[in-house]
Amino acid sequence: MSRSTSTPEHAGTTIYSVAEAAGVSIATVSRVIQGSTAVAERTRAKVLDAIDRLDYVPLAAARSLAVRHHEAVGLVLPELHGPYFSELLMGFEQAAAELELSVVLALVEPDRPLDAPRFTRLTAGVDGVAVLGGIIPDDVLERAARQKPVLVVAGGATTGFERLAAENVASSHELTTHLLDRHGRTRPVFAGDPGVAPDVRQRFEGYATALLERGLEVPAPLGGGLRESDGAAAAERILAGEVTADAVVCANDEVALALTTRLAAGGVRVPDDLAVTGWDDVMAARYVRPGLTTVRQPVRELGGLAARRLHERITGAEPGDPGLLATRVVLRGSCGCPEPSPTVP
Repeated sequence: MSRSTSTPEHAGTTIYSVAEAAGVSIATVSRVIQGSTAVAERTRAKVLDAIDRLDYVPLAAARSLAVRHHEAVGLVLPELHGPYFSELLMGFEQAAAELELSVVLALVEPDRPLDAPRFTRLTAGVDGVAVLGGIIPDDVLERAARQKPVLVVAGGATTGFERLAAENVASSHELTTHLLDRHGRTRPVFAGDPGVAPDVRQRFEGYATALLERGLEVPAPLGGGLRESDGAAAAERILAGEVTADAVVCANDEVALALTTRLAAGGVRVPDDLAVTGWDDVMAARYVRPGLTTVRQPVRELGGLAARRLHERITGAEPGDPGLLATRVVLRGSCGCPEPSPTVP
């Protein structure tokens, strides 16, 4: 399809470039970008292929930047289940509201991954986007980062875009060392899957290093996700005798609390028979008995920092480097320490 001489000239890849490459009208390209179902599948595939080949990002956000209207930032999460994601979202939304920005939230469902075309449609309506680490391929993020600010929250080391995260390795090492040296545990096992997220992998790294430093074998992690059901499943394996351990270092508090509850129902005493630790320091960790030994991380602050850093990048401000946000081991009764009085952190 040829463009008429009346077509406006645009620098770089434009909707006109995509239309020409796909052999369709700009209206058809627009309908595909908006997700309209009124486009034949074969035509949609041609348009998406052209978008991918040309590295096209719709210019809605760019026009907003040109008139210095920075109105929306995006946040991509795998889900909203559990206290971690709600805290992160609340921090992000609060900071965005203070900056007079609206928030566009996208969830990456397991059966509907946020691939390049969907991510392109999301970034078209925002001036910058924050993505939880490990849920979108780096090549998709790198492509978007060439067009507008992209931040990875709680991810691993990255190139091409900025990462914001809380510290994991040192606190996990300290927590495991406490179990080994203070309480004499010799067979701690890790409840979680290091492959599920970069921050979980870092927690496993700190745990494993503490064992190796003492000449202890690092048992295979129990696997599973980060939900209550995963904690209950790990407890069932312990109760069935499949796992030999005297302590369980859990990937998060949700897993630890569910595991402790199921173990108690099965006659296992925590911490007498089995020490248990978590991660996040959710509110329930302070009030259950025994109180949950865990690691406190500033989840809401991390969300707020992500929104503010996006705004700095969008407006051209020179951002400082916050480094890793500090985390802190909190000792309670589930590891065998004396039970402190519940206090608000």
